[in-house]
Amino acid sequence: MSDLTYINSMTDHEKPLIWLHGEIKTPPLSSFARIEVGFLLRRIQQEEKLSLPQSRPMPSIGKRCHELRINDANKTWRIIYSIYEDSILILDVFEKKTQQTPKVVIKNCKKRISLLEL
Repeated sequence: MSDLTYINSMTDHEKPLIWLHGEIKTPPLSSFARIEVGFLLRRIQQEEKLSLPQSRPMPSIGKRCHELRINDANKTWRIIYSIYEDSILILDVFEKKTQQTPKVVIKNCKKRISLLEL
């Protein structure tokens, strides 16, 4: 339990968000982007299926994995998350600088999933 951080400000009909403690840092998002992230994560918690342009599947990482897309003032952010029956796992948050998802991000996300599914 010490390796995980639970965000628990939800109703009975929402899945908790789980952030890996010490591995994911909050990026320097603008106030507008933070509000958008909160709004989209809440929709995911309420089991709403998001699609493009807000979210897209990431089967290269895992069958339950998706990429949340956040356009900020002069940066583009991505949040990789995985949907489980009882929770939403936030795997990584990073600034998008290239067309493809960096290989190190994919590798880290796969590693984090494998550690939790042991």
